[in-house]
Amino acid sequence: MPRLDEIQLRDPFVVVEDGYYHLFGSTDPDIWKADGIGFDAYRGVAPGVLTELEGPFEVFRPGVGFWSRKNFWAPEVHEWQGVHHLFATFKPIDGRRGTAILRSTGGILGPYEPWSDGPVTPAEWECLDGTFHVDDDGRPWMVFCHEWQQVGDGTVEAMRLTDDLRAPASEPVTLFSASQALWSAPLTGRAPDSYVTDGPFLYRNAAGVLKCLWSSFGPEGDYRIGEATSSGGVLGPWTQAAEPVFAADGGHGMLFDGPDGTRYLAVHTPNATPLERAVFVAVAEDATGSLRATGTIVR
Repeated sequence: MPRLDEIQLRDPFVVVEDGYYHLFGSTDPDIWKADGIGFDAYRGVAPGVLTELEGPFEVFRPGVGFWSRKNFWAPEVHEWQGVHHLFATFKPIDGRRGTAILRSTGGILGPYEPWSDGPVTPAEWECLDGTFHVDDDGRPWMVFCHEWQQVGDGTVEAMRLTDDLRAPASEPVTLFSASQALWSAPLTGRAPDSYVTDGPFLYRNAAGVLKCLWSSFGPEGDYRIGEATSSGGVLGPWTQAAEPVFAADGGHGMLFDGPDGTRYLAVHTPNATPLERAVFVAVAEDATGSLRATGTIVR
């Protein structure tokens, strides 16, 4: 059975169900240039077990006629109306990269089948890393990134979804741009306004304040995770923390609670293929309600 540090995986996403820890992520050996294989998942060998895993389980494989062949990225599994849905990025054979939604009627490990008609992000936009959010009125949203490759200064956007999660229900609204964060820097060797947004993840802190983790690059080219805070709901306005939460060449973070109640930030590090691995960084809230790493890292 594989250990956590033996699994090549980017964009880790952990779901706890019935006490079992399920690890999803970008699992193709070459997610950049090769044709996509699909998505695999791993599960703890017993309830409450984090790093001793069984798998891989084939949770998605493209069928004949599937509309994408490349860039199978960043799967996230969310339960909505009693059914598991998988949000993932794909590059269409004809069209621009975006986030589509798949659905499983067989449980958390799938198999997942196409649910949306291709990406639900705008067809004319280059997008990635859609995540799921339910607002205070119980309405579903997708929060995603409009890519720097198209707009220069990448943004994080929010868009309402239909109740069946098959299509957009509103136009996107820009929440913030990458350059607004002091911890983010332009990409080395690119145009001066080339700032990356990547991997948004929304959560509420202990005081109920809406937060957004997201990734970008620092001045030394190190991949890192920062945090934005909303003074309202998903549409903000949003303000950026002055310092990153994690700055050790790792990104695309999300939060989950460990078996002992410790809050963990799941990241992949280093940010280099094929060396990337999922690690779990223990975090806690400081006096201001912001996340800080406590020094414990589970590998």
